[in-house]
Amino acid sequence: MSGLESVPSAYLSIGFLTVVGIIMPLTNFLITWVVRPKVDPARPHITRSYLLEGYERDHSLYPRRLTTFECGSEPVGEAMIQFHFQYYWYAIIFLVFDVAFMFLVLGGMVTADATTEGGTTTVAEAESALLTLGLFFAIMSLGVWYVFRKRGRIYI
Repeated sequence: MSGLESVPSAYLSIGFLTVVGIIMPLTNFLITWVVRPKVDPARPHITRSYLLEGYERDHSLYPRRLTTFECGSEPVGEAMIQFHFQYYWYAIIFLVFDVAFMFLVLGGMVTADATTEGGTTTVAEAESALLTLGLFFAIMSLGVWYVFRKRGRIYI
């Protein structure tokens, strides 16, 4: 901190951003709930807009409305496809290494701050941070090695 702001003001800004982050989606949901056309309970195939007077749409005129539609062509085969869980491991491993890379970049920034003149971090703190990050990356690498060692024998 630069000394110009205090701890309560920092918490106040975080609280303000949290409230704004909650209010914005709720406002969007409320506006779309008011504006969107509603289904008439007496005639379920007709939607009416209470905001635009006289706007009605009869959906029974569209016989293909309940069919699946894929990029302008008729679907071929079943829509239900069984995916094996192993394909998700690639995504999980990518996310793990993505998080690890963010931590490694943070360690590099701490080390760069320690090596510059007038840096606020000491060399001992930078070495400690790099040792911790190296241990973190080694544990993650062991986990990935274990997953790849299974070679397709992971079934959940």
